[in-house]
Amino acid sequence: MDGSQPTGAGLGLAVTSAAAFGTSGAFAASLLQAGWTPGAAVTVRVGLAALVLTLPGLLALRGTGRALRTGSPMLLVYGVAAVAGAQLCYFLAIQRLSVAVGLLLEYSGILLVVAWMWLRHRQRPGGLTLAGAVAAVGGLGLVLEIGSAAVLDPVGILWGLGAAVGLATYFVVSAGTDTALPPLTVAWGGLAVGATVLGVAALAGVLPMAAPRVDVVLLDHTTSWVVPVLGLSLVAAVVAYVTGIAGARRLGARVASFVGLTEVLFAVLFAWLLVGQSLRPVQLAGGVLVLAGIALVRVDEIRRGAAPVTVGTPEEDLVLVAAS
Repeated sequence: MDGSQPTGAGLGLAVTSAAAFGTSGAFAASLLQAGWTPGAAVTVRVGLAALVLTLPGLLALRGTGRALRTGSPMLLVYGVAAVAGAQLCYFLAIQRLSVAVGLLLEYSGILLVVAWMWLRHRQRPGGLTLAGAVAAVGGLGLVLEIGSAAVLDPVGILWGLGAAVGLATYFVVSAGTDTALPPLTVAWGGLAVGATVLGVAALAGVLPMAAPRVDVVLLDHTTSWVVPVLGLSLVAAVVAYVTGIAGARRLGARVASFVGLTEVLFAVLFAWLLVGQSLRPVQLAGGVLVLAGIALVRVDEIRRGAAPVTVGTPEEDLVLVAAS
């Protein structure tokens, strides 16, 4: 079989995941404007998605309970760090920083993925990968239009870096192919654990919760709050996590993490198409840089003749990710 076929499928799945994740801003904006807190929106999103995936996730096991038992450490770390941890840290970061700076810090997690593959798996990044990282991060800064005069809160920066660790964990764990758990089950288990952690954080008062059941404005039309909630849960969570895990397993953590940067581009695009926010020339230039960075990383993988780089045994890598 042509090796480009699984890679092509992986790119398609990864881009689909990024696009699905990118819709979350448009759906969440209508809820936030109606008085929902970010914590309530993300908890409902993750919890409902976990509920929807429960039956498919269990059926995907084909009755093999042993795989679920052996994969439970992976699901625990994935849910705590990649689902709940990343989102909690991001929300805590943007309480002290601008959304743009928070996003840039979170997506610096792609550099952590490159470092992890180098230190843990002896996959030294080539020159093109390093150039791609510089281009992608620089392009992301242009897309987010981060001003040089921004005053950065040190605590906010630490929370943003915590979100970066969570994002890196998402790509590293998603790329693991040694586990017997199918992507559907990994997505369900991670979301279920994440929903539990978010619920505990809400009960502890760490995550403010308010979710008024009132009509919201979406796409310049008044509609029920149920519509954006379903969009957040089914598109921005169910579709996004399942395709993201499947894509990462085909591409490897490094390439998948760079493709994941397109989520920001999709978010800006959806804001333009659905909410009417204009795109500035500098943002378009930044988008070109991000795509160029992704292309450089992929070309480097091809030139080096490397198969997609995945993690080792799930238990070994997850312990190290959690400790990093």
